[in-house]
Amino acid sequence: MEDSSTGQSQRKQAEADAEVVSRHLPPGYTAEANAISYAAEDAFDPDDTKSLESGKAQDSLKLQGGDIHREIFKIGARAKLQQRSATFAHPNVRRSSTFRSPANAISHADQRAPGGFRREFMNRQRKGLNIAKNPVTSNFVSFLDLYGSFAGEDLDESEDESTISVIEDEAEAQALETRPLLGRRKSSRRAARTGTAGTTQSFFTLLKAFIGTGIMFLPKAFNNGGILFSSMTLLSVALLSCLCFRLLLQCRERYGGSYGDLGAAIGGPRLRAVILGSIALSQIGFVSSGMIFIAQNLFSFFNAVTPSHTTPIGTSAMISLQLIVLVPLALIRDISGLGPAALLADIFILIGLVYIWCYDISILSSNGLNSTVELFNPNAFTLTIGSCIFTFEGIGLILPIQSSMAKPEHFSSLLYLVMIIITAIFTSIGALCYATFGTDTRIEIISNFPQTSKLVNAIQFLYSMAILVGTPVQLFPATRIIENSLFSDRASGKGSKATKWKKNVLRTTMTVMCAVIAIAGASDLDKFVALIGSFACVPLVYIYPAWLHYTGVAEGRWAKVLDVVVMVVGFIAMVYSTVITLSSWIRA
Repeated sequence: MEDSSTGQSQRKQAEADAEVVSRHLPPGYTAEANAISYAAEDAFDPDDTKSLESGKAQDSLKLQGGDIHREIFKIGARAKLQQRSATFAHPNVRRSSTFRSPANAISHADQRAPGGFRREFMNRQRKGLNIAKNPVTSNFVSFLDLYGSFAGEDLDESEDESTISVIEDEAEAQALETRPLLGRRKSSRRAARTGTAGTTQSFFTLLKAFIGTGIMFLPKAFNNGGILFSSMTLLSVALLSCLCFRLLLQCRERYGGSYGDLGAAIGGPRLRAVILGSIALSQIGFVSSGMIFIAQNLFSFFNAVTPSHTTPIGTSAMISLQLIVLVPLALIRDISGLGPAALLADIFILIGLVYIWCYDISILSSNGLNSTVELFNPNAFTLTIGSCIFTFEGIGLILPIQSSMAKPEHFSSLLYLVMIIITAIFTSIGALCYATFGTDTRIEIISNFPQTSKLVNAIQFLYSMAILVGTPVQLFPATRIIENSLFSDRASGKGSKATKWKKNVLRTTMTVMCAVIAIAGASDLDKFVALIGSFACVPLVYIYPAWLHYTGVAEGRWAKVLDVVVMVVGFIAMVYSTVITLSSWIRA
Protein backbone atom coordinates (compact mmCIF):
# COMPACT_ATOMS: atom_id res chain seq x y z
CA MET A 1 0.00 0.00 0.00
CA GLU A 2 2.86 2.32 0.90
CA ASP A 3 4.68 1.47 -2.36
CA SER A 4 1.50 2.33 -4.29
CA SER A 5 1.22 5.78 -2.68
CA THR A 6 4.93 6.38 -3.24
CA GLY A 7 4.58 5.46 -6.91
CA GLN A 8 1.57 7.75 -7.27
CA SER A 9 3.45 10.69 -5.75
CA GLN A 10 6.38 9.99 -8.05
CA ARG A 11 4.08 10.02 -11.09
CA LYS A 12 2.55 13.33 -9.96
CA GLN A 13 6.02 14.80 -9.51
CA ALA A 14 7.02 13.57 -12.97
CA GLU A 15 3.92 15.18 -14.50
CA ALA A 16 4.69 18.46 -12.71
CA ASP A 17 8.30 18.37 -13.94
CA ALA A 18 7.13 17.68 -17.47
CA GLU A 19 4.71 20.60 -17.37
CA VAL A 20 7.48 22.99 -16.26
CA VAL A 21 9.94 21.78 -18.90
CA SER A 22 7.33 21.91 -21.68
CA ARG A 23 7.07 25.70 -21.31
CA HIS A 24 10.64 26.06 -22.50
CA LEU A 25 10.77 23.50 -25.32
CA PRO A 26 9.77 24.15 -28.94
CA PRO A 27 6.32 22.78 -29.77
CA GLY A 28 5.88 19.78 -32.02
CA TYR A 29 8.88 17.74 -30.83
CA THR A 30 9.04 14.81 -28.44
CA ALA A 31 11.18 11.85 -27.35
CA GLU A 32 8.29 9.37 -27.44
CA ALA A 33 8.64 6.18 -29.42
CA ASN A 34 5.78 7.01 -31.82
CA ALA A 35 7.30 10.33 -32.94
CA ILE A 36 7.84 10.96 -36.67
CA SER A 37 11.46 10.28 -37.62
CA TYR A 38 13.38 11.33 -40.70
CA ALA A 39 16.34 10.14 -42.63
CA ALA A 40 19.73 11.62 -41.92
CA GLU A 41 19.81 13.72 -45.08
CA ASP A 42 16.67 15.68 -44.06
CA ALA A 43 17.02 15.39 -40.31
CA PHE A 44 16.62 19.13 -39.78
CA ASP A 45 14.83 21.59 -42.00
CA PRO A 46 14.21 24.95 -40.26
CA ASP A 47 11.70 25.97 -42.95
CA ASP A 48 9.54 22.85 -42.65
CA THR A 49 6.23 23.85 -41.06
CA LYS A 50 3.87 21.35 -42.70
CA SER A 51 4.54 18.61 -40.16
CA LEU A 52 4.13 21.05 -37.30
CA GLU A 53 0.79 22.21 -38.67
CA SER A 54 -0.37 18.62 -39.09
CA GLY A 55 -0.38 18.19 -35.33
CA LYS A 56 1.87 15.08 -35.39
CA ALA A 57 4.80 15.18 -33.00
CA GLN A 58 8.26 14.89 -34.51
CA ASP A 59 11.27 13.19 -33.02
CA SER A 60 13.43 15.62 -31.06
CA LEU A 61 16.49 14.11 -32.72
CA LYS A 62 15.51 16.11 -35.80
CA LEU A 63 16.59 19.28 -34.00
CA GLN A 64 20.17 20.49 -34.05
CA GLY A 65 22.08 18.89 -31.20
CA GLY A 66 19.35 16.31 -30.79
CA ASP A 67 21.59 13.80 -28.97
CA ILE A 68 22.76 16.44 -26.48
CA HIS A 69 19.35 17.61 -25.33
CA ARG A 70 17.60 14.24 -25.72
CA GLU A 71 17.35 13.75 -21.95
CA ILE A 72 15.46 17.02 -21.56
CA PHE A 73 12.76 15.81 -23.96
CA LYS A 74 12.65 12.45 -22.15
CA ILE A 75 11.36 14.22 -19.01
CA GLY A 76 8.06 14.79 -20.79
CA ALA A 77 8.09 11.38 -22.44
CA ARG A 78 8.50 9.55 -19.11
CA ALA A 79 5.46 11.28 -17.68
CA LYS A 80 3.27 10.01 -20.55
CA LEU A 81 4.46 6.42 -20.61
CA GLN A 82 2.48 3.68 -18.89
CA GLN A 83 4.19 1.89 -16.02
CA ARG A 84 4.67 -1.33 -18.01
CA SER A 85 6.38 0.40 -20.96
CA ALA A 86 8.51 2.53 -18.66
CA THR A 87 10.17 -0.63 -17.40
CA PHE A 88 12.10 -0.99 -20.68
CA ALA A 89 12.03 2.42 -22.31
CA HIS A 90 12.78 4.54 -19.28
CA PRO A 91 13.65 2.42 -16.22
CA ASN A 92 12.31 3.79 -12.97
CA VAL A 93 14.51 3.25 -9.95
CA ARG A 94 12.33 1.96 -7.10
CA ARG A 95 13.37 2.43 -3.52
CA SER A 96 13.40 -0.59 -1.29
CA SER A 97 10.93 -0.50 1.57
CA THR A 98 13.56 -2.06 3.83
CA PHE A 99 16.43 0.31 3.05
CA ARG A 100 14.52 3.54 2.47
CA SER A 101 16.45 6.74 1.84
CA PRO A 102 15.68 9.89 3.84
CA ALA A 103 12.70 11.88 2.60
CA ASN A 104 14.90 14.73 1.39
CA ALA A 105 17.64 12.58 -0.19
CA ILE A 106 18.35 12.51 -3.91
CA SER A 107 18.01 9.23 -5.80
CA HIS A 108 20.78 6.63 -5.95
CA ALA A 109 21.11 7.20 -9.70
CA ASP A 110 21.76 10.90 -9.11
CA GLN A 111 24.30 10.08 -6.39
CA ARG A 112 26.23 7.85 -8.80
CA ALA A 113 26.42 10.65 -11.35
CA PRO A 114 29.52 12.89 -11.34
CA GLY A 115 29.28 15.29 -8.40
CA GLY A 116 26.39 13.34 -6.91
CA PHE A 117 27.79 13.06 -3.39
CA ARG A 118 28.52 16.77 -3.35
CA ARG A 119 24.93 17.58 -4.38
CA GLU A 120 23.60 15.25 -1.67
CA PHE A 121 25.74 17.02 0.92
CA MET A 122 24.60 20.49 -0.21
CA ASN A 123 20.99 19.31 -0.27
CA ARG A 124 21.22 18.31 3.39
CA GLN A 125 23.08 21.48 4.36
CA ARG A 126 20.37 23.74 3.00
CA LYS A 127 17.57 21.80 4.69
CA GLY A 128 17.23 24.46 7.38
CA LEU A 129 17.59 27.46 5.08
CA ASN A 130 14.69 29.76 4.27
CA ILE A 131 13.84 29.21 0.59
CA ALA A 132 12.38 32.72 0.35
CA LYS A 133 15.75 34.23 1.28
CA ASN A 134 17.84 31.59 -0.45
CA PRO A 135 16.05 30.58 -3.66
CA VAL A 136 18.48 27.74 -4.45
CA THR A 137 17.12 25.35 -7.05
CA SER A 138 17.87 21.67 -6.60
CA ASN A 139 17.69 20.69 -10.27
CA PHE A 140 17.11 21.89 -13.81
CA VAL A 141 13.31 21.65 -13.57
CA SER A 142 13.20 23.66 -10.33
CA PHE A 143 15.32 26.33 -11.96
CA LEU A 144 12.85 26.74 -14.81
CA ASP A 145 9.92 26.77 -12.40
CA LEU A 146 11.41 29.49 -10.19
CA TYR A 147 13.02 31.80 -12.73
CA GLY A 148 10.88 31.24 -15.82
CA SER A 149 7.57 32.63 -14.63
CA PHE A 150 5.95 36.02 -14.24
CA ALA A 151 2.44 37.00 -13.11
CA GLY A 152 0.32 39.82 -14.47
CA GLU A 153 0.52 42.01 -17.57
CA ASP A 154 3.92 41.68 -19.26
CA LEU A 155 5.20 45.27 -19.34
CA ASP A 156 8.85 44.47 -18.69
CA GLU A 157 11.76 46.12 -20.47
CA SER A 158 13.18 43.86 -23.19
CA GLU A 159 16.64 42.30 -23.29
CA ASP A 160 17.53 42.30 -19.61
CA GLU A 161 16.31 45.82 -18.93
CA SER A 162 14.36 46.44 -15.78
CA THR A 163 11.13 44.58 -15.14
CA ILE A 164 7.74 45.70 -13.88
CA SER A 165 4.54 44.08 -12.75
CA VAL A 166 1.52 46.33 -13.77
CA ILE A 167 0.12 45.91 -12.67
CA GLU A 168 -0.55 45.23 -11.52
CA ASP A 169 3.13 46.24 -9.71
CA GLU A 170 2.44 45.00 -6.33
CA ALA A 171 2.96 41.31 -7.08
CA GLU A 172 6.69 40.64 -7.13
CA ALA A 173 8.14 37.73 -9.09
CA GLN A 174 11.52 36.77 -10.43
CA ALA A 175 11.56 37.07 -14.23
CA LEU A 176 14.09 35.81 -16.72
CA GLU A 177 13.84 34.59 -20.30
CA THR A 178 10.96 32.18 -20.98
CA ARG A 179 11.43 31.55 -24.68
CA PRO A 180 12.08 27.98 -25.88
CA LEU A 181 15.54 26.69 -25.11
CA LEU A 182 15.78 25.08 -28.54
CA GLY A 183 14.49 25.67 -32.07
CA ARG A 184 13.33 28.88 -33.71
CA ARG A 185 13.06 31.88 -31.39
CA LYS A 186 9.60 33.34 -31.12
CA SER A 187 8.03 36.01 -28.98
CA SER A 188 6.64 34.30 -25.90
CA ARG A 189 4.42 35.28 -23.04
CA ARG A 190 5.50 34.70 -19.52
CA ALA A 191 3.87 31.81 -17.73
CA ALA A 192 2.21 32.63 -14.46
CA ARG A 193 3.82 30.94 -11.45
CA THR A 194 2.26 30.11 -8.15
CA GLY A 195 2.08 33.11 -5.82
CA THR A 196 3.62 33.25 -2.37
CA ALA A 197 1.88 36.20 -0.72
CA GLY A 198 -0.12 35.45 2.41
CA THR A 199 -3.67 36.58 3.10
CA THR A 200 -2.59 39.38 5.44
CA GLN A 201 -0.06 40.75 2.97
CA SER A 202 -2.64 40.66 0.17
CA PHE A 203 -5.14 42.42 2.43
CA PHE A 204 -2.89 45.45 2.92
CA THR A 205 -1.88 45.40 -0.75
CA LEU A 206 -5.55 45.66 -1.74
CA LEU A 207 -6.05 48.55 0.67
CA LYS A 208 -3.10 50.38 -0.90
CA ALA A 209 -4.50 49.68 -4.37
CA PHE A 210 -7.82 51.40 -3.64
CA ILE A 211 -6.91 54.17 -1.23
CA GLY A 212 -5.11 56.82 -3.26
CA THR A 213 -5.44 60.49 -4.09
CA GLY A 214 -9.06 60.00 -5.18
CA ILE A 215 -10.25 59.92 -1.59
CA MET A 216 -9.32 63.58 -1.19
CA PHE A 217 -11.79 64.53 -3.95
CA LEU A 218 -14.77 62.97 -2.16
CA PRO A 219 -15.67 65.89 0.16
CA LYS A 220 -16.21 68.15 -2.85
CA ALA A 221 -18.17 65.34 -4.53
CA PHE A 222 -20.49 65.21 -1.49
CA ASN A 223 -20.90 68.97 -1.78
CA ASN A 224 -21.89 68.56 -5.43
CA GLY A 225 -24.46 65.84 -4.81
CA GLY A 226 -25.70 66.31 -1.26
CA ILE A 227 -24.92 64.14 1.74
CA LEU A 228 -27.73 61.55 1.22
CA PHE A 229 -27.46 61.24 -2.56
CA SER A 230 -23.65 61.04 -2.46
CA SER A 231 -23.69 58.35 0.24
CA MET A 232 -26.21 56.26 -1.73
CA THR A 233 -24.23 56.79 -4.95
CA LEU A 234 -20.98 55.72 -3.31
CA LEU A 235 -22.64 52.59 -1.90
CA SER A 236 -24.19 51.75 -5.29
CA VAL A 237 -20.86 52.21 -7.07
CA ALA A 238 -19.19 49.91 -4.52
CA LEU A 239 -21.82 47.16 -5.00
CA LEU A 240 -21.69 47.39 -8.79
CA SER A 241 -17.87 47.38 -8.70
CA CYS A 242 -17.91 44.20 -6.58
CA LEU A 243 -20.18 42.54 -9.15
CA CYS A 244 -17.91 43.51 -12.03
CA PHE A 245 -14.81 42.39 -10.13
CA ARG A 246 -16.48 39.02 -9.70
CA LEU A 247 -17.24 38.81 -13.43
CA LEU A 248 -13.61 39.61 -14.23
CA LEU A 249 -12.36 36.96 -11.79
CA GLN A 250 -14.64 34.35 -13.37
CA CYS A 251 -13.15 35.18 -16.77
CA ARG A 252 -9.68 34.87 -15.26
CA GLU A 253 -10.57 31.47 -13.77
CA ARG A 254 -11.50 30.09 -17.19
CA TYR A 255 -8.96 31.77 -19.48
CA GLY A 256 -6.12 32.90 -17.20
CA GLY A 257 -3.78 35.78 -17.90
CA SER A 258 -3.97 39.51 -17.32
CA TYR A 259 -6.74 41.98 -18.18
CA GLY A 260 -5.34 42.47 -21.66
CA ASP A 261 -4.83 38.72 -22.13
CA LEU A 262 -8.51 38.13 -21.33
CA GLY A 263 -9.45 40.63 -23.99
CA ALA A 264 -7.22 38.88 -26.53
CA ALA A 265 -8.50 35.40 -25.63
CA ILE A 266 -12.20 36.34 -25.75
CA GLY A 267 -12.45 39.27 -28.14
CA GLY A 268 -9.25 39.13 -30.16
CA PRO A 269 -6.26 41.49 -30.43
CA ARG A 270 -8.44 44.54 -31.11
CA LEU A 271 -10.24 44.20 -27.77
CA ARG A 272 -6.88 43.76 -26.05
CA ALA A 273 -5.68 47.00 -27.65
CA VAL A 274 -8.87 48.79 -26.55
CA ILE A 275 -8.48 47.59 -22.95
CA LEU A 276 -4.82 48.58 -22.78
CA GLY A 277 -5.69 51.93 -24.35
CA SER A 278 -8.31 52.54 -21.66
CA ILE A 279 -5.80 51.65 -18.96
CA ALA A 280 -3.29 54.11 -20.41
CA LEU A 281 -5.95 56.82 -20.72
CA SER A 282 -7.14 56.39 -17.14
CA GLN A 283 -3.59 56.48 -15.79
CA ILE A 284 -2.86 59.68 -17.70
CA GLY A 285 -6.04 61.14 -16.19
CA PHE A 286 -4.95 60.12 -12.69
CA VAL A 287 -1.56 61.75 -13.22
CA SER A 288 -3.02 64.99 -14.57
CA SER A 289 -5.56 65.31 -11.75
CA GLY A 290 -2.81 64.59 -9.24
CA MET A 291 -0.67 67.39 -10.70
CA ILE A 292 -3.59 69.82 -10.33
CA PHE A 293 -4.18 68.69 -6.75
CA ILE A 294 -0.49 69.16 -5.91
CA ALA A 295 -0.40 72.64 -7.50
CA GLN A 296 -3.48 73.84 -5.64
CA ASN A 297 -2.25 72.45 -2.32
CA LEU A 298 1.15 74.08 -2.74
CA PHE A 299 -0.57 77.33 -3.69
CA SER A 300 -2.57 77.24 -0.45
CA PHE A 301 0.56 76.29 1.51
CA PHE A 302 2.67 79.18 0.21
CA ASN A 303 -0.27 81.54 0.63
CA ALA A 304 -0.43 80.56 4.31
CA VAL A 305 3.28 80.66 5.16
CA THR A 306 4.43 83.69 3.13
CA PRO A 307 3.93 87.32 4.23
CA SER A 308 0.59 88.91 3.40
CA HIS A 309 2.09 91.34 0.89
CA THR A 310 3.69 88.50 -1.10
CA THR A 311 1.67 86.95 -3.94
CA PRO A 312 2.56 83.30 -4.66
CA ILE A 313 2.83 82.10 -8.24
CA GLY A 314 -0.30 80.79 -9.96
CA THR A 315 -1.55 77.24 -10.37
CA SER A 316 -0.34 76.93 -13.98
CA ALA A 317 3.19 77.88 -12.97
CA MET A 318 3.04 75.39 -10.09
CA ILE A 319 2.10 72.64 -12.54
CA SER A 320 4.94 73.58 -14.88
CA LEU A 321 7.48 73.56 -12.04
CA GLN A 322 6.54 69.97 -11.22
CA LEU A 323 8.16 68.90 -14.50
CA ILE A 324 11.57 69.60 -12.95
CA VAL A 325 10.98 66.62 -10.66
CA LEU A 326 8.69 64.46 -12.81
CA VAL A 327 10.72 64.32 -16.04
CA PRO A 328 13.85 62.76 -14.44
CA LEU A 329 11.70 60.32 -12.44
CA ALA A 330 9.80 59.33 -15.59
CA LEU A 331 13.09 58.22 -17.20
CA ILE A 332 13.63 55.56 -14.52
CA ARG A 333 13.37 52.13 -16.16
CA ASP A 334 12.87 50.06 -13.00
CA ILE A 335 9.62 50.82 -11.18
CA SER A 336 11.00 49.22 -8.00
CA GLY A 337 13.26 52.28 -7.75
CA LEU A 338 10.10 54.32 -7.20
CA GLY A 339 8.92 52.06 -4.38
CA PRO A 340 10.12 54.30 -1.49
CA ALA A 341 8.32 57.27 -3.05
CA ALA A 342 5.07 55.31 -3.31
CA LEU A 343 5.44 54.14 0.29
CA LEU A 344 6.02 57.73 1.42
CA ALA A 345 2.80 58.78 -0.36
CA ASP A 346 0.86 56.03 1.45
CA ILE A 347 2.20 57.15 4.84
CA PHE A 348 1.16 60.77 4.34
CA ILE A 349 -2.23 59.77 2.98
CA LEU A 350 -2.77 57.86 6.24
CA ILE A 351 -1.62 60.84 8.33
CA GLY A 352 -3.94 63.14 6.40
CA LEU A 353 -6.92 60.79 6.88
CA VAL A 354 -6.34 60.49 10.63
CA TYR A 355 -6.12 64.27 11.00
CA ILE A 356 -9.32 64.75 8.96
CA TRP A 357 -11.22 62.27 11.12
CA CYS A 358 -10.04 63.80 14.38
CA TYR A 359 -10.68 67.42 13.35
CA ASP A 360 -14.11 66.79 11.80
CA ILE A 361 -15.38 64.75 14.73
CA SER A 362 -14.21 67.38 17.24
CA ILE A 363 -15.87 70.24 15.29
CA LEU A 364 -19.13 68.32 14.79
CA SER A 365 -19.30 67.36 18.45
CA SER A 366 -19.02 71.02 19.49
CA ASN A 367 -20.79 72.92 16.68
CA GLY A 368 -23.07 70.31 15.18
CA LEU A 369 -24.03 69.90 11.52
CA ASN A 370 -23.26 72.80 9.19
CA SER A 371 -26.42 74.72 8.33
CA THR A 372 -25.75 74.68 4.57
CA VAL A 373 -25.70 70.88 4.29
CA GLU A 374 -28.23 69.50 1.76
CA LEU A 375 -29.54 65.97 1.32
CA PHE A 376 -29.63 66.37 -2.48
CA ASN A 377 -28.12 69.02 -4.73
CA PRO A 378 -30.00 69.07 -8.06
CA ASN A 379 -27.56 71.50 -9.68
CA ALA A 380 -24.35 69.42 -9.76
CA PHE A 381 -25.26 65.87 -8.69
CA THR A 382 -23.93 64.32 -11.94
CA LEU A 383 -20.39 65.31 -10.94
CA THR A 384 -20.75 63.04 -7.91
CA ILE A 385 -21.18 59.94 -10.08
CA GLY A 386 -17.90 60.39 -11.96
CA SER A 387 -15.99 61.32 -8.80
CA CYS A 388 -17.23 58.22 -6.95
CA ILE A 389 -16.19 55.97 -9.84
CA PHE A 390 -12.82 57.75 -9.99
CA THR A 391 -12.25 56.92 -6.30
CA PHE A 392 -12.43 53.13 -6.88
CA GLU A 393 -9.26 53.21 -8.98
CA GLY A 394 -7.81 49.82 -8.06
CA ILE A 395 -9.20 47.56 -10.78
CA GLY A 396 -5.84 47.48 -12.57
CA LEU A 397 -4.33 45.61 -9.62
CA ILE A 398 -7.12 43.10 -8.98
CA LEU A 399 -5.70 40.32 -11.19
CA PRO A 400 -2.00 40.80 -10.29
CA ILE A 401 -2.78 40.69 -6.57
CA GLN A 402 -4.77 37.49 -7.02
CA SER A 403 -1.84 35.97 -8.94
CA SER A 404 0.53 36.85 -6.12
CA MET A 405 -1.47 34.95 -3.46
CA ALA A 406 -0.41 31.56 -2.21
CA LYS A 407 -4.12 30.71 -1.78
CA PRO A 408 -5.91 32.53 -4.62
CA GLU A 409 -9.16 30.75 -3.76
CA HIS A 410 -9.41 33.08 -0.73
CA PHE A 411 -9.14 36.20 -2.88
CA SER A 412 -12.87 36.72 -3.50
CA SER A 413 -13.80 36.85 0.20
CA LEU A 414 -10.75 39.03 0.89
CA LEU A 415 -11.76 41.43 -1.90
CA TYR A 416 -15.30 41.78 -0.54
CA LEU A 417 -13.94 42.50 2.96
CA VAL A 418 -11.62 45.18 1.61
CA MET A 419 -14.47 46.72 -0.41
CA ILE A 420 -16.60 46.96 2.75
CA ILE A 421 -13.77 48.64 4.66
CA ILE A 422 -12.83 51.14 1.96
CA THR A 423 -16.48 52.01 1.30
CA ALA A 424 -16.86 52.84 4.98
CA ILE A 425 -13.66 54.92 4.86
CA PHE A 426 -14.69 56.77 1.70
CA THR A 427 -18.20 57.51 2.97
CA SER A 428 -16.97 58.70 6.35
CA ILE A 429 -14.37 61.06 4.86
CA GLY A 430 -16.80 62.57 2.35
CA ALA A 431 -19.75 62.86 4.76
CA LEU A 432 -17.75 64.17 7.74
CA CYS A 433 -15.97 66.88 5.73
CA TYR A 434 -19.16 68.02 4.01
CA ALA A 435 -21.06 67.98 7.31
CA THR A 436 -18.30 70.12 8.86
CA PHE A 437 -17.76 72.73 6.15
CA GLY A 438 -20.99 72.61 4.13
CA THR A 439 -20.95 74.61 0.89
CA ASP A 440 -17.50 75.98 1.80
CA THR A 441 -15.96 72.55 1.13
CA ARG A 442 -13.03 72.91 -1.28
CA ILE A 443 -11.67 70.46 -3.80
CA GLU A 444 -8.28 70.53 -2.02
CA ILE A 445 -9.88 69.59 1.31
CA ILE A 446 -6.77 70.22 3.40
CA SER A 447 -7.14 73.93 2.59
CA ASN A 448 -10.37 73.93 4.64
CA PHE A 449 -8.46 73.26 7.84
CA PRO A 450 -6.88 76.07 9.93
CA GLN A 451 -4.09 77.54 7.79
CA THR A 452 -2.48 79.10 10.87
CA SER A 453 -1.74 75.64 12.26
CA LYS A 454 1.84 74.51 11.69
CA LEU A 455 0.65 70.89 11.68
CA VAL A 456 -1.79 71.61 8.85
CA ASN A 457 0.93 73.44 6.89
CA ALA A 458 3.33 70.52 7.37
CA ILE A 459 0.72 67.98 6.26
CA GLN A 460 -0.15 70.15 3.28
CA PHE A 461 3.45 70.40 2.09
CA LEU A 462 4.60 66.86 2.82
CA TYR A 463 1.42 65.38 1.39
CA SER A 464 1.97 67.31 -1.84
CA MET A 465 5.63 66.26 -2.05
CA ALA A 466 4.79 62.61 -1.42
CA ILE A 467 2.18 62.59 -4.19
CA LEU A 468 4.58 64.42 -6.49
CA VAL A 469 7.33 61.82 -6.25
CA GLY A 470 4.74 59.02 -6.39
CA THR A 471 3.17 60.34 -9.61
CA PRO A 472 5.63 58.47 -11.93
CA VAL A 473 4.38 55.19 -10.45
CA GLN A 474 0.94 55.95 -11.91
CA LEU A 475 2.40 57.13 -15.22
CA PHE A 476 4.64 54.06 -15.63
CA PRO A 477 1.96 51.60 -16.90
CA ALA A 478 0.72 54.08 -19.51
CA THR A 479 4.29 54.72 -20.64
CA ARG A 480 5.11 51.03 -21.04
CA ILE A 481 1.85 50.28 -22.88
CA ILE A 482 2.55 53.03 -25.41
CA GLU A 483 6.20 51.99 -25.73
CA ASN A 484 5.19 48.40 -26.44
CA SER A 485 2.85 49.58 -29.19
CA LEU A 486 5.46 51.83 -30.84
CA PHE A 487 8.60 49.69 -30.44
CA SER A 488 9.10 46.03 -31.28
CA ASP A 489 9.53 43.40 -28.57
CA ARG A 490 13.26 43.17 -29.31
CA ALA A 491 13.85 46.93 -29.33
CA SER A 492 15.92 47.70 -26.25
CA GLY A 493 17.58 50.86 -25.09
CA LYS A 494 20.33 48.77 -23.54
CA GLY A 495 21.51 47.49 -26.91
CA SER A 496 20.82 50.63 -28.91
CA LYS A 497 21.48 54.21 -27.86
CA ALA A 498 19.10 55.47 -30.55
CA THR A 499 16.24 53.35 -29.18
CA LYS A 500 17.00 54.45 -25.63
CA TRP A 501 16.83 58.14 -26.55
CA LYS A 502 13.64 57.60 -28.54
CA LYS A 503 12.08 56.12 -25.42
CA ASN A 504 13.44 58.99 -23.32
CA VAL A 505 11.84 61.48 -25.69
CA LEU A 506 8.55 59.56 -25.55
CA ARG A 507 8.52 59.54 -21.73
CA THR A 508 9.38 63.23 -21.56
CA THR A 509 6.66 64.03 -24.09
CA MET A 510 4.07 62.08 -22.13
CA THR A 511 5.00 63.86 -18.90
CA VAL A 512 4.75 67.26 -20.57
CA MET A 513 1.43 66.22 -22.14
CA CYS A 514 0.06 65.38 -18.68
CA ALA A 515 1.13 68.84 -17.49
CA VAL A 516 -0.63 70.48 -20.46
CA ILE A 517 -3.81 68.52 -19.72
CA ALA A 518 -3.53 69.51 -16.06
CA ILE A 519 -3.21 73.20 -16.92
CA ALA A 520 -6.29 72.92 -19.16
CA GLY A 521 -8.34 71.29 -16.40
CA ALA A 522 -6.99 73.27 -13.43
CA SER A 523 -9.84 75.78 -13.44
CA ASP A 524 -12.41 73.11 -12.38
CA LEU A 525 -10.67 70.16 -10.76
CA ASP A 526 -13.92 68.58 -9.56
CA LYS A 527 -15.30 68.58 -13.11
CA PHE A 528 -11.99 67.24 -14.46
CA VAL A 529 -12.03 64.36 -11.94
CA ALA A 530 -15.67 63.60 -12.79
CA LEU A 531 -14.82 63.54 -16.50
CA ILE A 532 -11.94 61.09 -16.00
CA GLY A 533 -14.14 58.86 -13.87
CA SER A 534 -17.02 58.92 -16.37
CA PHE A 535 -15.14 58.60 -19.65
CA ALA A 536 -12.01 56.58 -18.77
CA CYS A 537 -12.90 54.54 -15.67
CA VAL A 538 -16.48 53.42 -16.43
CA PRO A 539 -15.47 51.19 -19.39
CA LEU A 540 -12.65 49.56 -17.42
CA VAL A 541 -14.74 48.84 -14.33
CA TYR A 542 -18.20 48.11 -15.75
CA ILE A 543 -18.41 47.69 -19.52
CA TYR A 544 -15.37 45.53 -20.37
CA PRO A 545 -15.78 42.94 -17.54
CA ALA A 546 -19.47 42.48 -18.38
CA TRP A 547 -18.71 42.12 -22.10
CA LEU A 548 -15.91 39.60 -21.46
CA HIS A 549 -18.16 37.57 -19.17
CA TYR A 550 -21.10 37.69 -21.61
CA THR A 551 -18.96 36.58 -24.56
CA GLY A 552 -16.66 34.04 -22.95
CA VAL A 553 -18.15 32.71 -19.71
CA ALA A 554 -21.91 33.27 -19.30
CA GLU A 555 -23.99 30.21 -20.21
CA GLY A 556 -27.40 30.58 -18.58
CA ARG A 557 -30.03 33.06 -19.74
CA TRP A 558 -30.08 34.99 -16.46
CA ALA A 559 -26.31 35.29 -16.42
CA LYS A 560 -26.38 36.80 -19.90
CA VAL A 561 -29.25 39.11 -18.95
CA LEU A 562 -27.29 40.35 -15.94
CA ASP A 563 -24.25 41.04 -18.12
CA VAL A 564 -26.36 42.98 -20.61
CA VAL A 565 -27.95 45.03 -17.82
CA VAL A 566 -24.53 45.92 -16.40
CA MET A 567 -23.24 46.91 -19.84
CA VAL A 568 -26.29 49.05 -20.56
CA VAL A 569 -26.16 50.75 -17.15
CA GLY A 570 -22.43 51.38 -17.55
CA PHE A 571 -22.83 52.75 -21.06
CA ILE A 572 -25.70 55.05 -20.07
CA ALA A 573 -23.79 56.28 -17.00
CA MET A 574 -20.69 56.94 -19.10
CA VAL A 575 -22.49 58.86 -21.84
CA TYR A 576 -24.86 60.79 -19.57
CA SER A 577 -22.31 61.85 -16.95
CA THR A 578 -19.69 62.68 -19.60
CA VAL A 579 -22.08 64.88 -21.60
CA ILE A 580 -23.46 66.65 -18.52
CA THR A 581 -19.95 67.23 -17.11
CA LEU A 582 -18.69 68.67 -20.39
CA SER A 583 -21.75 70.90 -20.79
CA SER A 584 -21.48 72.23 -17.23
CA TRP A 585 -17.76 72.84 -17.78
CA ILE A 586 -18.46 74.78 -20.98
CA ARG A 587 -21.16 76.88 -19.27
CA ALA A 588 -18.80 77.66 -16.39
